[in-house]
Amino acid sequence: MFPEANNGYSYEDCKATADWLLAQTDVRPKVGIVCGSGLGGLADMLKDQVAFNYKDIPNFPQSTVHGHAGRLVFGTLKGRACVCMQGRFHLYEGYPAQKITLPMRIFKLIGVETVILTNAAGGLNQDFKVGDIMIIKDHINMPGFAGNNPLAGPNDERFGVRFPCMSDAYDRELQQLAMDVGQELGLGDFLKEGVYCVLGGPSFETIAECRMLYRLGADAVGMSTSHEVIVARHCGMRCFALSLITNQAVMDYDSAEKANHEEVLQIGKQRAEQLERLVSTMVTRIEHNINSNNYA
Repeated sequence: MFPEANNGYSYEDCKATADWLLAQTDVRPKVGIVCGSGLGGLADMLKDQVAFNYKDIPNFPQSTVHGHAGRLVFGTLKGRACVCMQGRFHLYEGYPAQKITLPMRIFKLIGVETVILTNAAGGLNQDFKVGDIMIIKDHINMPGFAGNNPLAGPNDERFGVRFPCMSDAYDRELQQLAMDVGQELGLGDFLKEGVYCVLGGPSFETIAECRMLYRLGADAVGMSTSHEVIVARHCGMRCFALSLITNQAVMDYDSAEKANHEEVLQIGKQRAEQLERLVSTMVTRIEHNINSNNYA
């Protein structure tokens, strides 16, 4: 018996939730999408939708953040079967890391093979501008340095191995596909790549923290995504992630700039359409060639 069983994280509980969802819809998604702050419009693009409020799904956490709708949406994106999280969960909402990553295990058990994650992030790299889209090539899991890892506790081999590799956490072929699709769609001017650093939040970073993170090699900073990627990789799913740079991190004590959540949502709204086009085009290419190594 695993300790997680008392909290709804056991394999049996995850399987029960997955079976409940599969019984409610005929959609069998191979691609799972996680929508970040202000980016829930991706889910609205799905056709023939079957949507579930998180509160109605057995064992599912609740999303408490403004800008996160709190729905799991099944449907088709340009003819490809997908499932989309319209809103996600965060450490700062008071959930343990094991709980905020529960949907990744559900994704695995309903047949998802590729996970695409989006988030809103602060730009640390001085070459980045507000509105840039950063393809995540790697991450720094700061809570993990303090032992706060979603895989902490007993390991269930039915999900994955005890010590999963993370040097290939972000699929390089999918990164290249995103670059290629971005160029095709004319998004090249604001498509970047870089390292994402996750912090616990909910307070935004101090100037000293931003300076430290940049020196450590982080290009953008946020409060999500990395934990989900760790669990998705543990389950053997391929991962691709994008950060929308919604604010420039304050690095100068003389600056009058201040980070705020409303700005995050506003920039998300402005750039959302292009991000949606990028992701939806990628989905058709991934799904079309899911059993080959050629995504072009």
